[in-house]
Amino acid sequence: MAQTLHHAGILTEGTQVRLTRATLAPTRPKSLHDHDFYELFWVQNGRVVHHLPDKTKTLNEGNVVFLRPGHKHALQGRGEHALVVSLCIHPATVKALAKRHPSVKGHLFWSTGAPVQIHMDIRQLAALNHAAVQLENSPCDTLAAEAFLLPLCAELTAETFARDVPQWLTNACTAARSPDIFRDGSAGLVAITGKAHPHVSRMMRKHLGQTPSDYVNNIRMQHAARVLTTDNEAISDIAADCGIPNMSHFHKLFRKAYGITPLQYRQKFQRQVVQPS
Repeated sequence: MAQTLHHAGILTEGTQVRLTRATLAPTRPKSLHDHDFYELFWVQNGRVVHHLPDKTKTLNEGNVVFLRPGHKHALQGRGEHALVVSLCIHPATVKALAKRHPSVKGHLFWSTGAPVQIHMDIRQLAALNHAAVQLENSPCDTLAAEAFLLPLCAELTAETFARDVPQWLTNACTAARSPDIFRDGSAGLVAITGKAHPHVSRMMRKHLGQTPSDYVNNIRMQHAARVLTTDNEAISDIAADCGIPNMSHFHKLFRKAYGITPLQYRQKFQRQVVQPS
């Protein structure tokens, strides 16, 4: 019979979240447990076996899991240094977020079915750990809980993928939003998959309806559009930062994405907003 953990016995009065770091024992758990709160945990170091009612999954550093109340599971370390960071979150906080931000429904805590598992790259994991330290040093009240959860949920729901999309492709597409990846174009995206270009291209056409080049160029143009309205870098420098030093090609891609030239975009959404003529 599964043990049930209750937030009333974990969260002290006035707190909405509790953060715990734990090194996991390598022994197999005797049983699964569930809880009446929302749990978020990630693998900080080593490897972890995640036991679920119908299967087990091996989690690696950077894997993040979102569990709803009633989800039965158990954790087991693999090796001597399996470290996880776990958050117990009051159900009222999570429900309030969904009420105010309907766009999160169907994602993360608010999905249906099995617990949601995502993978964070080194940059994302570092940001998550920095936010966790800030949370630890806070009163852990509603404001602190939301200050931690909202940026995380906003980032992870910015681009979602259907359940049948392979995890390796989801991870690659997420990582491709980093300038270090998209500067190298489709070759950069394909390289982080560890798979052959024709296979990646077939899978992207099948699941996303785009080629690797189309996907990366869309990310590049989104990056260019943000920079055009947030600083005064020369357009040629912005193009080079996107990995497209050929200005003719850059202008062609930008016009295709936004219908106007980069200069017109800057004038419309930067200068005219701040100093309307």
